Amino acid sequence: MSDSLVVCDVDPMLTEMLRKFRFRKETNNAAILMKIDKERQLVVLEEELQDVSPEELRSELPERQPRYPSAVGYKYVHDDGRISYPLCFIFSSPAGCKPEQQMMYAGSKNRLVQAAELTKVFEIRTTEDLTEEWLRERLAFFR
Repeated sequence: MSDSLVVCDVDPMLTEMLRKFRFRKETNNAAILMKIDKERQLVVLEEELQDVSPEELRSELPERQPRYPSAVGYKYVHDDGRISYPLCFIFSSPAGCKPEQQMMYAGSKNRLVQAAELTKVFEIRTTEDLTEEWLRERLAFFR
């Protein structure tokens, strides 16, 4: 049983950073890239990115390791010209990852989504999926 799935907690400093990110005043695209620190069993900050397109964010994601490029603040221009800045949670779980890693990330995802208080939750199975078009299609559902 010692090898059973352990759901990780969220680093309190990351929780505070996510809260501040939700209420940020900037209007540029930004992202907080998070990973699991296996030794501490915590979801922690890996990197904060400013002025980043979905394609640039994609290049920051490992191709064979899960990640949470969560809390993506994205400038979304609606068909009628309105502009909104939705926050999205994206779970990257590429095929070819170690099953143990996939389970740790999948098992910790809900706790992280709750801590970040996000409602727009998406998953990608290959980093190539993360494009501007893909993100716009997903966000169109929330008009």
